[in-house]
Amino acid sequence: MRFEGSDNYIATDDLKVAVNAALVLERPLLIKGEPGTGKTILAEQIATALGTDLIEWHVKSTTKAQQGLYEYDAVSRLRDSQLGDEKVNDIANYIRKGKLWEAFTAQKRPVLLIDEIDKADIEFPNDLLLELDRMQFHVYETGETIKAEQRPVVIITSNNEKDLPDAFLRRCFFHFIKFPDAETMSEIVEVHFPGLKQRLLKEALSAFYDVRDVPGLKKKPSTSELLDWIKLLVNEDVDAETLRTSNTRNAIPPLHGALLKNEQDIHLFERLAFMARRDGN
Repeated sequence: MRFEGSDNYIATDDLKVAVNAALVLERPLLIKGEPGTGKTILAEQIATALGTDLIEWHVKSTTKAQQGLYEYDAVSRLRDSQLGDEKVNDIANYIRKGKLWEAFTAQKRPVLLIDEIDKADIEFPNDLLLELDRMQFHVYETGETIKAEQRPVVIITSNNEKDLPDAFLRRCFFHFIKFPDAETMSEIVEVHFPGLKQRLLKEALSAFYDVRDVPGLKKKPSTSELLDWIKLLVNEDVDAETLRTSNTRNAIPPLHGALLKNEQDIHLFERLAFMARRDGN
């Protein structure tokens, strides 16, 4: 099993090396990078490239590690016992399987995505150490042990909102997705917008990287936001000349709501535009 990228995902050489190293080591691949750099999509593309299923576990601030294993619905069992339902005699009827259980018992080696692990409580990664290391866990209510017949390909993403425990990091192969340079970004845009006019692409990328380079920007636009912006440019038939002149005269690109996502950054560009017009006069 090797990952060589796909027609729908531009993977850099170092990313391919990281994915294949994790496959050989049978270790979870911990992916970090700016939001919108394709961390989640990477798991989808790995599953597609390997011809297997993707099991997704999207972590929230309230997510507990136990939910990935299983949950025992004691309330439903109590209610059914009061109603005289015979299924209360089998406690397995009240065990809800989690995503790890699903991955461990899959007939074909799946890709398991644990998405945005840094959103959860700091103890969340520690609570999964044993299960991800041994690929098994014990179900106390039924007395059974769920063990992976074949280790799933585990992809873990993080937006670096908080540090992860050292003990957890030791069990992972780590890769940081660098923000794409202009050449790589051109290839990414070509995948999503084949045949895009080269002048428009050149001016759009120039404006995009100019926006990202503005000092004091609170949130830099991501790859996914660039793709949204280009989609709007094409839909509104904005030409390359309009982009070029707007960059130099107004200091704020058209349809900038796809790139700038908070009022502080918009005000920053409005001030820059005002200063540019004043200096021009």
